[in-house]
Amino acid sequence: MNNDIFQELIKYGGIAGAKGYTPGISGNISALYGDKIIITASGTANGFLTEDDFSIIDLDGNYIAGNPKPSSERFLHVEFYKKRPDVSSVFHMHSPYLTAFASSGNALDEMISPEIIFCFNKIPLAEYAIPGSKELVDKTSILFKDYDIVLMCNHGVITGAKSIKQAYLNLELAEEYAKTVFFTKFLGGANILSSEEVEKILLLRNS
Repeated sequence: MNNDIFQELIKYGGIAGAKGYTPGISGNISALYGDKIIITASGTANGFLTEDDFSIIDLDGNYIAGNPKPSSERFLHVEFYKKRPDVSSVFHMHSPYLTAFASSGNALDEMISPEIIFCFNKIPLAEYAIPGSKELVDKTSILFKDYDIVLMCNHGVITGAKSIKQAYLNLELAEEYAKTVFFTKFLGGANILSSEEVEKILLLRNS
């Protein structure tokens, strides 16, 4: 098993923990390794990971090796990988501003920031279901094909990317954006970009 993957997950889990994106034992992170998935075990703290905190599962979510208690949210990760061949790392976190939007039933879908439009288009909100349930996987994974990052109603956020570093950076960018949107509410509301300006950004994104 490639030790570099464990060390990179530990590194970016630690950064996410230091930033307050994954309080306590909340959230889970993973990375692809060939036809297997390395994922944090149930009850582990992403900010303080060791190599003993990881499970190895197959692409159907079955336990193979490592910590014998893979995350109960592993099937969300499995579906992200199945639906997006370009994704090799998934972060599910409870960062405060994104989780506040998710818990208030608000998607981040207003066209405000050129950077967010370019990177994500928008950040949609999946319907609520019990954490760890098949219903949650079904309701959330329908958005994975079209979006790199999804809010989970009354729960948190999940993002997938081509690398562990990029999955973390997606989370960081989205959390700071959510913070910006939150503060615009106290300043009379955000300035919404026109459809013409949005189209120009999307053309750049798709070029």
